[in-house]
Amino acid sequence: MGNLGTEAENFIAAMAAKFEEGRKRIQAQRLRTAVTAKLSKLLLLNRTRADYQKMLERMIDEYNAGSINVEQFFKSLVEFAQDLSTEEQRAIAEELSEEELAIFDLLTKPDMKLTKKEKLSVKKVALDLLQVLKREKLVLDWRKRQQSRAAVRLAIEERLDQLPESYSRQIYEQKCEVIYEHIYESYYGEGESIYALAG
Repeated sequence: MGNLGTEAENFIAAMAAKFEEGRKRIQAQRLRTAVTAKLSKLLLLNRTRADYQKMLERMIDEYNAGSINVEQFFKSLVEFAQDLSTEEQRAIAEELSEEELAIFDLLTKPDMKLTKKEKLSVKKVALDLLQVLKREKLVLDWRKRQQSRAAVRLAIEERLDQLPESYSRQIYEQKCEVIYEHIYESYYGEGESIYALAG
């Protein structure tokens, strides 16, 4: 199964063994429930993973419509669970925390064609931005005060101004807005965030 991590590999192996014993629909449903829960957590931490939600919904729709049988559905769920485990490890592979990866993904998706050097530059921008915001701007009740919200927005604009030249003015403005929305939705102030709660 590759580089999934022992816990995920053991879980999938146990499900597959029970599936082969004949309780196919029950095991497929259990795996679906586990995969859905894992995906919900991953989506909460990084909304750029929405494509995974669409893939899972498509699989479930095909199964419910009778387009695929329970064996095919289970096999698809196992492959999907493996893909989720790989995605869960991507922050480590990118040498970023989960919250840094979320900002990096928002800056690079969908489909920014970046050189290796540009990618490193974007990582640096993401890291710098998060450090400045957490250290200086995300104070208690920052979302309630217009002046604090404006300071957060300005810090985002200043840091994103360091993005590589491959980011046009239009893309820069879109990224500023997307990052501000992410920060607003994810960080409550004084060290409180979805990442602190999920940790």
